[in-house]
Order: sequence, then structure tokens, then C-alpha cells
Amino acid sequence: MIIAIDGPAGSGKSTIAGELARRFGFTKLDTGAMYRAVALSALDRGFDLDDEDAITGLARAIRIAFPPRDGKPGPICVDDVDVSRQIREPRVDTCVSKVSAYPGVREAMLAPQRAVADHHDVVAEGRDIGTVVFPHADIKVFLTADPAERARRRVIQRHEHDDIDIADLADEIAETLAQIERRDALDAGRAVAPLVAAPDAVRIDSTAHTIDEVVDQIARLVAERR
Repeated sequence: MIIAIDGPAGSGKSTIAGELARRFGFTKLDTGAMYRAVALSALDRGFDLDDEDAITGLARAIRIAFPPRDGKPGPICVDDVDVSRQIREPRVDTCVSKVSAYPGVREAMLAPQRAVADHHDVVAEGRDIGTVVFPHADIKVFLTADPAERARRRVIQRHEHDDIDIADLADEIAETLAQIERRDALDAGRAVAPLVAAPDAVRIDSTAHTIDEVVDQIARLVAERR
């Protein structure tokens, strides 16, 4: 079975997908992390982010993997280096939409994304899972939330293990909200694999719902279609 969860940044896709994977014993595939890994690699290596050919070549050259832990894909690695924390840094937030919009980059990521589902039940999350990566997914969900709530969640997630001043937190939430609104516009307006809900996707607004409530809604869809 393949569960496809699409939606904008901060809507809760990764958290929800993780909970579903744990509940049903599925493999979780975070496709957004793969594009973030490309963006991080480009930044760390000093690439010109406007050079589409160079970024595409980089995406094809680096090895992005989720080394298994307990038989399931683990943290994301680039050329055997764990970059799980670095890909969530604000500097990556600001450029991942540009990098992920390049057709060659998306093409480079497509085969490894689909390969994960060859031998596993999968819950995959991203922005074009139900429309491009797995158009025949058994269950498609388009998950969204109010932009201000999404910004708050993203900052809380970023500083989950940090001690940060409340005032600084508020400033970062405001900055993150502006970034999210810019990214929404870029993701929805790109020519290749734009962020749109698949026609047969179930739409869920997570703004006023807990993680468990959203997971329960999707779990009911799983029970109906098994």
C-alpha cells in the first residue's frame, strides 16, 4: 500500500507521516528532505543557485540515502554523512524552492523515491507525491493549515532541543511566516510538478486538530481501503 501526503511547508506532513508509519509498520519516505539535501549540498559547496545546469549535475552526482535502522530507512545522508539536522536550517528554507523547481533535479530524485516503494508499504510526503511520484497511490491526502500556525510549528520543530528566548522566538516565527508565504507562491506557481491537490485527494486542514486526530482520520481511510 502507498499513502501519499502532499501539502505546503509546516502543515504537519512529516510528523503525520511518521506517526502513520509507526502505527502501521510502513516505511516513511520524506521526499522534501531529498530536495533539502540537494540545496544544502549546493550551499556548502558554493554553487551558484541560479545555475540550473550545475545544480542539476550536483543532484545527479551526490548520493542521497536513508541508511536502514531496524530494517527501515533511517536519517537522511549525503555521501554517507548524516545531514538530518542541517537540512532544517533557515538558510536551506530560503533556497529549497528554487532548487526543487529545476526539472533536472526533480527527475534525478524521482527514481530513488519510487525505488523505496518497490519492496515496502510506504507513507510518502512531499508536494507532488499524489500527482507525480505515486499517481496511483492507494490513499492520497492533501494536508494544509493556516500559514501563521504553520510558521509557529516550523520554528518549534527547529528549536525542539534548544533553549531560546521568547522574544527571539516571536521574531523568528514572523520571519518564518514570510518565508512560508513566499515558498507557497513559488511551489504553487512552478512549471514542473507544482504544489496542487490531486483530484482524488482527501483534503484535511490540520489547523485546529491534534496530531492524533489527523492520524486517526487517515487511519480510517486505510481501514476502508484495505
